[in-house]
Amino acid sequence: MIRVRFAPSPTGLLHIGGARTALFNWLFAKKNNGTFILRIEDTDRARFSPEAVDDLIASLKWLGLDWDEGIEKGGEFGPYVQSERVALYQEYAEKLVSEGKAYKCYCTSERLKIMREERQKEGKSGYDRKCRNLSDAEQTELEKNGATFVVRFAMPVDGATKFSDAIRGDIVYPNEGQDDFVILKSDGFPTYHLANVVDDHLMEISHVLRGEEWIPSTPKHICLYDSLGWPPPVFAHLPVILAPGGGKLSKRHGAAAVTEYRELGYLPEALVNFLTLLGGSVSSDNEVVPQQQLIDDFELKKVSVNGAQFDSEKLDWMNGVYIRDLPLDELIKRVKPILENAGLIDELTSEEKIKTVVGLLQPRMKRLTEIVDSSRYFFSDKIEYEEKPVRKFVAKPDVKENLIELREKIAEVSEENFAPEVLEKIVADYLEESEQPMKKVVHPLRVAVTGRSASPGIFETISAIGKEKVLKRIDYAIENLTTPE
Repeated sequence: MIRVRFAPSPTGLLHIGGARTALFNWLFAKKNNGTFILRIEDTDRARFSPEAVDDLIASLKWLGLDWDEGIEKGGEFGPYVQSERVALYQEYAEKLVSEGKAYKCYCTSERLKIMREERQKEGKSGYDRKCRNLSDAEQTELEKNGATFVVRFAMPVDGATKFSDAIRGDIVYPNEGQDDFVILKSDGFPTYHLANVVDDHLMEISHVLRGEEWIPSTPKHICLYDSLGWPPPVFAHLPVILAPGGGKLSKRHGAAAVTEYRELGYLPEALVNFLTLLGGSVSSDNEVVPQQQLIDDFELKKVSVNGAQFDSEKLDWMNGVYIRDLPLDELIKRVKPILENAGLIDELTSEEKIKTVVGLLQPRMKRLTEIVDSSRYFFSDKIEYEEKPVRKFVAKPDVKENLIELREKIAEVSEENFAPEVLEKIVADYLEESEQPMKKVVHPLRVAVTGRSASPGIFETISAIGKEKVLKRIDYAIENLTTPE
């Protein structure tokens, strides 16, 4: 039975790298009819944030990564929050100490600092194992004098630790140089290493899919499993997400939180598709892949060993494809809150106008939030005129006369007949009468009513803006933007 888990430490917002790790676990579980578990590793109490837990849950739900077991859902292997399992970790730490596989370390922070500095000068690292062979009498005396302790795992000093990674193959770490790492802190809370191993075993986790930054910790975990007499799960370490061109991914290149992508107007479907392809976990001739195909095609052996470069332009393109494929009613449902928050629409705005405007803008959108800027001239009473198109198309000889003529003809159209085909015929007839090319008339008209050089079809745009606003804007352009002959 496949059982995988996503077990973040909630110290901040769920970032894109963590989201991809959760996604790959989710895909692997779905592909193999397994169980996807959400577990909270909150033993770092100094950095733990309840708000981060809320963000984690909200972000996973928004992405559609539903978990089968864990926080909020429950299950027979709970509790699923590590701070509620401290007694378990203490029990296993004591077991390891009693069997001589771990030991109490009484070194003070001051002593450890001096020790590290000295070992660095000698080209060495890690703990010097001073307390590894303390006698019972020495330990009793230290505790009698009020000394506090941590519990360290006694790593093997000879040979090597080997494990097979489902993505990278066999990995071998010499035991020489491995640190006697802390498994239980002085406050009684476990470190990640102990809690992770205990929880994964007791929750019957079959596969551990996590970031490649955990590879150096895996030998520690393998030795812990061995000391406790437990078989380790299958490990698969996912490649890091790189910045375009390589190097560490920064926020400027895409290392943002899932919440931020949501606020920027990305669709969860597009983000899931994009992240799945980061790492080559599926094989497809198409970039845009239906979710069920993403699940069906997911295989660990397809995941690349090399880091995957984050391409924000590709994400924008993909998001645009998903937006264009949305049914119009669904797109309206998603953008209405954005338009309302921007103050562009309210309860008095007709649903028909909203539908018309969103339908006109849908083919051009790459992100949902773009609709605020691109729809402003449809809904606002006043608009801003862009300087460059005004100079290029409106502040020219003959434009004023053309706008005056068109204004008179448009004013004669009734509100009921203010339709694209009627407006198009008016302009076509005027072009024929005046023997002028379309660009000399249509471009200035577009700038006059929208303030911009680009828009959806000009006649559909004029119709959607509405007769009253169109006439006022043409009047403004005639008086303030045109050049007198």
